[in-house]
Amino acid sequence: MATRKAPKHAAGIVELAVGKLDAKVLQDFLAARFGLSRRTAKAMIDGRNVWVNRKCVWMARYALNTGDQVAIPSQTVAGAKAQSARTGKGDEAAPAPQKRHVRVLWQDEAYLVCDKPAGLVSCDDVKSVETILREQENLPNLEAVHRLDRDTTGCLMFAKNHAALQAAIELFKTHKVQKTYHAIVAGEFKFAHLKIDTPLDNQSATSHVSRESAGRDASFLRIRIDTGRTNQIRRHLASVRFPIVGDRVFGIKNARDLRLMEVPRQMLHASTLQLPNPLDAKNPVKVHSPLPSDFRQTLKLFGMGKK
Repeated sequence: MATRKAPKHAAGIVELAVGKLDAKVLQDFLAARFGLSRRTAKAMIDGRNVWVNRKCVWMARYALNTGDQVAIPSQTVAGAKAQSARTGKGDEAAPAPQKRHVRVLWQDEAYLVCDKPAGLVSCDDVKSVETILREQENLPNLEAVHRLDRDTTGCLMFAKNHAALQAAIELFKTHKVQKTYHAIVAGEFKFAHLKIDTPLDNQSATSHVSRESAGRDASFLRIRIDTGRTNQIRRHLASVRFPIVGDRVFGIKNARDLRLMEVPRQMLHASTLQLPNPLDAKNPVKVHSPLPSDFRQTLKLFGMGKK
């Protein structure tokens, strides 16, 4: 009887070949090969971290063929296995409660700025950063002033009471709020500076892009935005053909470069937030969030990080 070969772990990717006897539905294939529940397998696919023949696939019922090559970032596989270990393999197992801690970068009597981690929505969810901070900081009235995408990291501001929230919202409508982001994009960005002012959703939108460093296959950029349209930076960069690495919605969906499959999330980080304090003119808000470890690792992956 032939022995099945172990999954190939290469350069941060787990690669699997679909055999004749394997399940031919992607969700069932992943569940069987990794010993996961179907729910956990579906979560891997929903996260847009599963590639079939170098094409990103996000349909749980995607039909596989014998000989297809399925690839998943090692980090995603490890997370799925850890989730299964906590909940058990059965589909009906309830997720075990897991305490998350969110780092607070700055706060005063009315406001708080945290260092948002990847994988969490900003607010309006029981597992949001807002909910975690309410309990963690014993601030039941805490409300998000603005939002970051689920997989965007960095500076996120909250108000500790409703009056503070309203004052901050009014300030955010002006051009007095300075938000700077860092991103890793696919391709060699040849511009020292580039202004992108393509309207989004029939609204004006302006992004100022500066090159920090560039390689042949990827570039490290700094972006300052004058407006805050939905997914503005991701859409603007994709519109000039420099999509953010790891962005499965607006970015590259066919990975000619195997390294693109290793990156489990969009490499976009809210580095600084600076604005006049809405309730204390003498104490402006100026906060910096350092690049997270997975961002630095991705820089190294594309030859732009410290050796």
